[in-house]
Amino acid sequence: MTLSTELWVANQDLAQACLEHPFVQGIGDGSLETAKFAYYVGQDAFFLEAFARAYSIAAAKAPDWQGFNTFHSLADGVLAELRLHEGYATQWGVDLRSVEPGTATRRYTDFLLATAWSRDVGVTAAAMSPCMRLYAFLGQQLACDGIPHHQYADWIRTYSSADFQPLTQQLESLVEKYVTSSSIIHSTYRYAMFCELDFFQNAFSNS
Repeated sequence: MTLSTELWVANQDLAQACLEHPFVQGIGDGSLETAKFAYYVGQDAFFLEAFARAYSIAAAKAPDWQGFNTFHSLADGVLAELRLHEGYATQWGVDLRSVEPGTATRRYTDFLLATAWSRDVGVTAAAMSPCMRLYAFLGQQLACDGIPHHQYADWIRTYSSADFQPLTQQLESLVEKYVTSSSIIHSTYRYAMFCELDFFQNAFSNS
């Protein structure tokens, strides 16, 4: 079993809690209030900007050229995801320039950026990996009976798509390359998973 798989399996309780959260279930069946999704779009755009910055910091600190290139490639993937959010923002009437991050959003982005600046690239990869693996998991689970025909179908299509999977695998390859199993890696990964759950709860309750 790879370390990435070990970490993912060890945090299945939080992955299932995210999947079963009413926010995610509301995306799945189309019942989520539009105001909640619009709030989430703004918060997620703020988060993704920090996510791209963390990748760029890790790229600068990468000890080899392959790692540098992979981190930059992943940052490019986030920029593409941000362009998708710009489309969402137009559709849902969200002004991304005026977004104020909620407490859960700020806690998560501060954690990622502090990790990227202060830790080696392996710990950074472990901190960022849960987001990618979780969203691939959620997309696949929500699409298991086919892409539904409702207003959140594009979200499900994006994260269940074959295009998203290689990004998840690229990041996990960096975990395998730069990380050995340790208590700090396990606690970092689990904290990021808690941040993901809090992110969905924040979007569900603060709109």
